[in-house]
Amino acid sequence: MLTRKQHELLMFIHERLKESGVPPSFDEMKDALDLKSKSGIHRLITALEERGFIRRLPNRARALEVIKLPESFAPSPAGRKPFQPSVVDGGLGRTPVREPVSANDDDPGFASVPVMGRIAAGTPISAIQHTSHTIAVSPDMLGGGEHYALEVKGDSMIEAGILDGDTVVIQKANTATPGDIVVALVDDEEATLKRFRRKGDSIALEAANPAYETRIFGPDRVDVQGKLVGLIRNYH
Repeated sequence: MLTRKQHELLMFIHERLKESGVPPSFDEMKDALDLKSKSGIHRLITALEERGFIRRLPNRARALEVIKLPESFAPSPAGRKPFQPSVVDGGLGRTPVREPVSANDDDPGFASVPVMGRIAAGTPISAIQHTSHTIAVSPDMLGGGEHYALEVKGDSMIEAGILDGDTVVIQKANTATPGDIVVALVDDEEATLKRFRRKGDSIALEAANPAYETRIFGPDRVDVQGKLVGLIRNYH
C-alpha cells in the first residue's frame, strides 16, 4: 500500500519517463508534489524503492526506473494530472482497507482482520505496506465499522502498555477525541501511533514514554487514520 504522496511521485516519474525517456530532477519532483524540501523526495523515493516500485540505477545521475505500478493504476486521460486516485479516500495512507471485517471460516467465533504492515511507536516511519496476512480477533474487541491491524515498531508507547512487536487493532476513523491513541498520518508521508491531543488550534501527538517529546503540528498536517481498539501480544 502506498501513501498518497508516494503514489503521486510514482505516477509523476512514470509519466515523465513515458513522455521524454528521462526521469525528473529532484527539484521538479519537489515542485510537482508541492513539498518544501528535497529531503521529503529522498524519503519518498527510498520508500518506493523498498516497496519494489522503482529502482535506482547505479553510476548514473538522476537514473530511476519504474519496475511496477499499483494495481489500481489506470492510464490518465490526456490533460489530466498524472495522479488520479481510483478509490475513495479514507484508509491508511488514503487508501482504504479493502477487506471489511468478516467471519473467520476456520473459527466462526472470531473475525478476520487484515494486517496492513508496521506502524512506528517512536520516530515516524514511512507507512504503510501491503496487506501481509490476516489475524483472528475476538468480536468483543471490535465495534462498528471497518478495522485493520498493524505491527508496532518502537517503544514510545510503553507506558500505555504497547510494546515493540505487539499488534494493534485499529478502527478506521478520521476524527478523534483528545486522549485517544490514534494512527496519525503526518504530511501525507509518515504514520505513527500516538496519543491525540489539542494545543489551541494545533494538534499534539503525545508519546507514552518520557524519552520522547510531544510533537506539535498544524491541523492541516495531520490526518487521523484510525483509533486503537485492541492489542494482541505473542509470547515466545
